[in-house]
Amino acid sequence: FDLHNQWWVGLCKVNGFFSCNIATIMELQYHPGFGNEVSTEALPNALPKGQNNPQVCPYGLYCEQLSGSAFTCPRETNKRSWLYRIRPSVMHKPFKPLDQGPLTNDFSQWPPNPNQFRWKPFDLPDQSTNFVQGLATVCGAGDPTTRNGVAVHIYACNKSMENTCLYNSDGDFLIVPQMGALHITTEFGKLDVNPNEIVVLQQGQRFSVDVSGPSRGYILEVFNGHFQLPNLGPIGANGLANPRDFLSPVAWYEDREVAKDGFTVISKFQGKLFTARQGHSPFDVVAWHGNYYPYKYDLSKFMVINAVAFDHADPSIFTVLTCPSTQPGVAVADFVIFPPRWCVQEHTFRPPWYHRNCMSEFMGLIYGAYDAKSDFQPGGASLHSMMTPHGPDTGAFEKASKAELKPVKMGGTQAFMFESCFSMAVTEWGEKTCGKLEAEYFQCWQSLPKPFDPNWKPADDARPSYISHTASTQPKTDA
Repeated sequence: FDLHNQWWVGLCKVNGFFSCNIATIMELQYHPGFGNEVSTEALPNALPKGQNNPQVCPYGLYCEQLSGSAFTCPRETNKRSWLYRIRPSVMHKPFKPLDQGPLTNDFSQWPPNPNQFRWKPFDLPDQSTNFVQGLATVCGAGDPTTRNGVAVHIYACNKSMENTCLYNSDGDFLIVPQMGALHITTEFGKLDVNPNEIVVLQQGQRFSVDVSGPSRGYILEVFNGHFQLPNLGPIGANGLANPRDFLSPVAWYEDREVAKDGFTVISKFQGKLFTARQGHSPFDVVAWHGNYYPYKYDLSKFMVINAVAFDHADPSIFTVLTCPSTQPGVAVADFVIFPPRWCVQEHTFRPPWYHRNCMSEFMGLIYGAYDAKSDFQPGGASLHSMMTPHGPDTGAFEKASKAELKPVKMGGTQAFMFESCFSMAVTEWGEKTCGKLEAEYFQCWQSLPKPFDPNWKPADDARPSYISHTASTQPKTDA
C-alpha cells in the first residue's frame, strides 16, 4: 500500500476483515478540479500508453470502461472513465432481492398531501446499522425506470460496511453529512467527507462507507443526467462554487481475497435493492483515467454573493450544483446552501419573503440556526411542496420588521435546500413511520399580526438613502 493514500497506518487484515485504529487516520491525497480529465495510477506505468484497451494491459490487469452517458453524447456532456483492475467487475454470483426497509422510489404508495411539512431531527439507530441498512426515503417524484425524477433520503448509521459495497444503477447520490465523518472507499480511491462537506457518487460507481461513530445526513438522488456547476451569467468568470475546490480521489487499490464468496455487492436497481456475492474486494482498480468519478466539496469554500443595497435576492445565487432538465433554466434539482454571510440591505425585510413556488423545496440544517425559523433543528428537515405557501414564522417576522438595519454577520450556520421542478410526494415513512413529523408546524404562522392600516401615509424618509441622494444630485434642466 502507498501510505499516503490510506486513511490509517494501523491497517491490518484479521480473518479476512479489516480492523483499524481510528486515531491513526492520515490525510488523503486528492486531484483538484471539477469535471477534469484525470489520469492516476497506484503503481508506476499501470496506465497503458497511447491507447485504452491494449491486447495485454500492464501488470496483467483487466481494462473496463464505466460509461456515465451515452456513447454519442456531445463532448461537453460525455462522461466515461477507463479502469485498470485486477479482476473485472463481472466476477460475481447472480443478484437476489434484498430487504430494503423504508428505502423506495415508488411514490404512489401513499396519498398526496399538500401541507407544509417539518421534521424534528431524525433518529440515530439504537442497534448496529450500516449505511445501506440506515437508508430511508422521505419524499420524491418520478420513476427511475424512465430516468426521470428525484428522491430525498435520510441515512442514519453507526457501523461500517464491512466486506460490502453499494452502487446505484438508477442515478447519482449527492450526500450531505450532518453528523459524523464518512470514510468512503470507491473503485477510484478514497474520500473523507466531514459535516459541512458534500460528496457526489455518480451512477454505477461502487462504494463502501466506514464510520467511527453515530452518523446522520441527507441524500439527494437524481435520475436524470448528472450534476454540473451552474452558469454564472453576468456574475462573470468566477464565483459561487469555484471548480478548483472540488476534489476527486487518487488511485488506490487492495488485492484482497474474501473466503467463501464473502464480499457482498449491493445494487440499487429500478428502486429496489439486490445483493450478489463474490470472493474478492471490488476495490482493486490499480489505475484509471477519464472524467467520470466521485468527488467532494467543502461548503466553507463557497464564494457568497448577496444583495448589498436593497431587497432579499433570489436563493438561486447560492446554488452549488445543478442537475438541469431539458427545459432551459429549469432544474431537475438544485443544491442550494445558506452559508455564513453579511446582510447589509437597507429598507429591506431581510429574511426570506413569503412565497409560493412552482418548484418543490426540501430544506435541511447542518448546524446553527436558520433565520426564518428559529426552532428549526440541525438534523431535521422541512418540505414546502409545489405552490404550498411558506415563509418566516411569527417571531421571525416581528423581529425582522423592527430590527435596526445595520450590517449583520450571519455566522455559525449552514442550511441547505434541495429544490426540484418535480412535485415531490412524501412517503409513508416520512409522514408516519419515522415519528418525527411536527403535526403542529402550521401553528407557527397562525399568530401572524394584521398590521394593515388604510390610513397609512408615506414618511418623508421612505426612500432609501442612495435613491434620495441620487435624486438630489441630478442636474436641473430648463423646461
